[in-house]
Amino acid sequence: MKIPENEHINLSNQQLLQSLLDSIAHIQNFKGKWSLIRTKLTDLQAQLTDLSDFPSNSLSLELLEAVCHTLFEALSLSKTCRSPTLPEGKLKTQNDIDSISAKLDQNIRDADVLIKSGVLYDGAVLTSSSKRESVRVEARNLITRLQIGTAESKNSAMDSLLGLLQEDDKNVLIAVAQGVVPVLVRLLDSSSSSEIKEKTVTAISRVSTVDSSKHALIAEGLVLLNNLLRVVESGSGFAKEKACIALHALSYSKENARAIGSRGGISSLLEICQAGTPSSQAVAAGVLRNLAGNPEIKENFMEENATSILLTLSDSGTALSQENAIGCLCNLTSEDQNLKLLIAREGGIESLKNFWDSSAPTVRSLEVAVELLRNLATCPPIAEVLVSNGFINRLVSVLSCGVLGVRIAAARAVYEMGFDTKTLKELGECGCIPPLVRMMDGKAVEEKEAAGKALSALLVYAGNRRIIRKEERGIVGAVQLLDPLIQNLDKKYPVSVLNSLVHSKKCRKEMVAAGACVYLQKLVEMDVEGAKKLLESIGRGKLWGVFARP
Repeated sequence: MKIPENEHINLSNQQLLQSLLDSIAHIQNFKGKWSLIRTKLTDLQAQLTDLSDFPSNSLSLELLEAVCHTLFEALSLSKTCRSPTLPEGKLKTQNDIDSISAKLDQNIRDADVLIKSGVLYDGAVLTSSSKRESVRVEARNLITRLQIGTAESKNSAMDSLLGLLQEDDKNVLIAVAQGVVPVLVRLLDSSSSSEIKEKTVTAISRVSTVDSSKHALIAEGLVLLNNLLRVVESGSGFAKEKACIALHALSYSKENARAIGSRGGISSLLEICQAGTPSSQAVAAGVLRNLAGNPEIKENFMEENATSILLTLSDSGTALSQENAIGCLCNLTSEDQNLKLLIAREGGIESLKNFWDSSAPTVRSLEVAVELLRNLATCPPIAEVLVSNGFINRLVSVLSCGVLGVRIAAARAVYEMGFDTKTLKELGECGCIPPLVRMMDGKAVEEKEAAGKALSALLVYAGNRRIIRKEERGIVGAVQLLDPLIQNLDKKYPVSVLNSLVHSKKCRKEMVAAGACVYLQKLVEMDVEGAKKLLESIGRGKLWGVFARP
């Protein structure tokens, strides 16, 4: 009967190991070092016995061959050390013994990983399993390969793993479930090969693009963050981009954002925004956009002259780079009047106008532009410049768009733009009111509130009240927002809208017919601002008889 190849090699190893143990007993030189090697051989002998219980596997064959080479070298060296004189000299022989000891350590570690990984149980699975199970087996096999063997072997395994991950998001989930992330992080932390590091970062970035897998990266904490930041600082252009992709997924966490900001990450990311490839600039700006949302690290941006770099990128980058740069500026300017004035002085309004009017942005990507407009408009001197640059018409054009986030941002911007009577008049005449009335009928509470808030400001100007009275759903829409069952909506805004119109007899009748009195009685009990005044104003119209209407 023919002995299977792995059993043949294992048998040879057992014989070599026993011969080596016998030889060590007669050694005359470096007895202490050889005694340590004898202890390691005992551990290896137990592992070889365990491996003999498993079926043939390519990984086990590679390991057994590596063990065979180590034992053969050790046996040859032991015979040299049995002689009173050392032909190669004391120093050279000592180095050779240390090398053998290190190889044995590696063999023992690899055998331990292989036995514990479970891949030795997978020998027959691929021939009869489902595709999912086949992927699981392959992923576990590759993860094990990344932990054992030579650098060339690990590099080859990484190539195969990247191919597996790129095929399908489901493959990523399976690989993550098999424990690929901790292995990749250790490889990134320990590998001296720039090629393997680059491929490792690529694999990590691929994992970061699958939402259900991000938790595994976050769990790796500062070890992963620090390694990614080192790549961002000194890696190749390709590796920097991949590291930024992973950092983008991780930077949504406040803890990670603080860590990136305190470890010089902002400086490195801004450098990419200045001199990186177009695609890496876009991703780096995306990371900065996330970081800028954390008030604790805004000071880091100021120290690095970030506004100037971001404004340049918002003018000259790709569409995604521009969007992320503007989004970053938007987050930075939140509740910072001085920074708003700085951005306006450095050409931010012109950059905003150019981005808005270019053919590059989609309607969805305009959301950050509208948000920045709203932030800037809270500063009256800047608001005047925005009006003179035609931003009212730009706002009106997106109030009726099909993207909810853009509509909400636009309605909020309208509220901020109404800083004087002249502007309120222009906002009404340019057509803001009809789309805002339609927004009050929207499904999202956030949209309803934004519309009601904007209208409450617009109706301060009498001319705008005439416009809304012509809208069929104007009063009815505002009354519906009074309903206490609609939660998380500030009722003072629809109350304000109706208070602006209650002096008209026709409007009072519409309010009563729409059920305003029933709602208002409840809002008075809830002490909503303006509710009591509105209820009394309707009452003075001698319409109390219909209060009981549902």
